[in-house]
Amino acid sequence: MWDYSEKVKELFRNPRNVGEIKDPDAMGEVGNIICGDALRLTMRVDKKSEKILDAKFKTFGCASAIASSSALTEMIKGVTIDEASRVTNKDIADYLGGLPEEKMHCSVMGMEALEAAIANYRGAPARKGTVGEEKVICKCFGVTDKKIVRAMKENNLRTVDEVTNYTKAGGGCGKCRPEIEKLLKEFWEKEGTKAVRPKSRLEEKKLTNLKRISLIQETIEREIRPSLKADGGDIELVDIDRNKVYIKLLGTCLGCPTAGVTLKALVESKLREFVDSDIIVEEVRE
Repeated sequence: MWDYSEKVKELFRNPRNVGEIKDPDAMGEVGNIICGDALRLTMRVDKKSEKILDAKFKTFGCASAIASSSALTEMIKGVTIDEASRVTNKDIADYLGGLPEEKMHCSVMGMEALEAAIANYRGAPARKGTVGEEKVICKCFGVTDKKIVRAMKENNLRTVDEVTNYTKAGGGCGKCRPEIEKLLKEFWEKEGTKAVRPKSRLEEKKLTNLKRISLIQETIEREIRPSLKADGGDIELVDIDRNKVYIKLLGTCLGCPTAGVTLKALVESKLREFVDSDIIVEEVRE
């Protein structure tokens, strides 16, 4: 289980400002449900003073996503648009009393939703450095090179796993990890320091077989099954053979045209994020 602060637990169990403002003055939407996290932020703004009178959110994600979104709305209500524009993901994490490193991407998602909402209010493009001609590095989660470099710079990220924690890039199929490492090397050499080559998750965690199986089962119950059941689907763990996890999709997931996407973008991605980056998920069909 993650070591959540009391504030995170409180805002997860009793989130503030859940919902959506009708005919909002500003709206920002980031993430993708298929990728596992999505957030919509709506705001009511006083046109004269540009003070944020109200803010509400809707999110699809884990406890950290709910708590981060709730914290964000509490932080920006009553302040001006200019003041809100200075809120960073670190501010959100600090408000929550900290977040597990593996969950920092939830605070980044909150910051990006706020930036999108402010840009929407001003009728301007999103923050420079996050739009324009960008190369998609992580196809699983649609993360671009500019987003990765920005996260590196603002959060002093030095390893591929740290980049994954803050952006989710590299947390899916893993094929983009060499490109992320290349970006790290190029960026920090340009800045005058060298990036640290990351250890594998097996080296970091030194998982025993029993611990590995337990983590897989916990992740399925906590991170995967609820998402599938929300759409009438379900999942059954069939077998585990070293780094291969065999599962069976049930309910509406069975025979669904997007089952392949669900398998990779949700099931495999979550197991790689919470258990081991080398995991391969295969579907068992009768």
